[in-house]
Amino acid sequence: MPEHTIDPLLPLAFIGGGNMAHAIVGALVRVGHVAHHITVVDPNDDARLRLQQRWGVTTLAEPGPALRRAALVVWAIKPQQFREAAQAAAPYLGDALHLSVAAGIRCASIAAWSGSARIVRAMPNTPALVGQGMTGLYATPSVSGDDRRLAEAVVALTGEYLWVDDEALLDAVTALSGSGPAYVFYLLEAMRDAGVAMGLSAEQALRLATATFAGAARLARDAGEPPETLRERVTSKGGTTAAALEVLHAHDVRGAFAQALQAAQRRAAELADAFGR
Repeated sequence: MPEHTIDPLLPLAFIGGGNMAHAIVGALVRVGHVAHHITVVDPNDDARLRLQQRWGVTTLAEPGPALRRAALVVWAIKPQQFREAAQAAAPYLGDALHLSVAAGIRCASIAAWSGSARIVRAMPNTPALVGQGMTGLYATPSVSGDDRRLAEAVVALTGEYLWVDDEALLDAVTALSGSGPAYVFYLLEAMRDAGVAMGLSAEQALRLATATFAGAARLARDAGEPPETLRERVTSKGGTTAAALEVLHAHDVRGAFAQALQAAQRRAAELADAFGR
C-alpha cells in the first residue's frame, strides 16, 4: 500500500470521542499532528476530559462554528446516534471531507444528514486500537484522488486497509474482518479450555494459543503461498495434525464458518436499513 503523510497543521474534527476516535487521535498526535488543530465533539464529560488530558486536543460538548475550519470530519459515533449528531453538526461542517467509521450507516444517509457528498465510509476492526487493524474503505464518486489519499493516511495510522468499489461489499468486510476478531477470540477460548482439559494451566494454554495464532497469521501474510499449501505442509499423513483436522472436517467447521459469516453479512445489511432511515 502507498504511504501518505498528513499536513500536521491540517484542521481535523471528530464527532464522537470513544475508543476508535481515541485510537486515531492518539496515532495522529504521536506522528506529529499539532494537537490544537484537532477538535473532538462529544457530549460526555468523561470522554472529553480523557482526550484533553491524554492528547491535549480541543474538545466541545456540542457542534459549533469551530468545526467550519475542519478539512476532514471523522464520524466515530454509534450508529443509532448518527442521524441526530449529523443534523446538529451539519450547519457547521463547511466543505470538509467526511470519513465515517460508524458501522451500518450508508453513504446516502450520511449525505442526506450532513449535506455533503464527499464521503469515505470505513469498516475498521478492534485491533486498530493497538495499531494492527484492518479497514475496508469505500468512496462516493464525489471523492477526489487527494481525498482518497487523506483518508488512507488517517486509516493507515491504525493498521492496514483495502478499497472496495461497491458499497454493498462493506457488509462482507463487516462479516469477515469487522466481526472477525470475535471469531479469533472464540477459537482462543476453545483452545485454552481444551488445553486446560489436557492438563495445562489456563495461562499456559492461552499463551500457547495466542502465540500460535500470531505466528501463523504472520506466516500466512509473509509466505506468499495460499493457506491450503501452508496447512498441507504441517499435515503429515497419519500424524497428529491430520487426526485433529479429521475431527474438524467431520463436524463441518468450514461450513459452519461460511454460515456464520453469511449471517453476519445479512445482519450488517439489516442494521444499515434500520439505522439509515
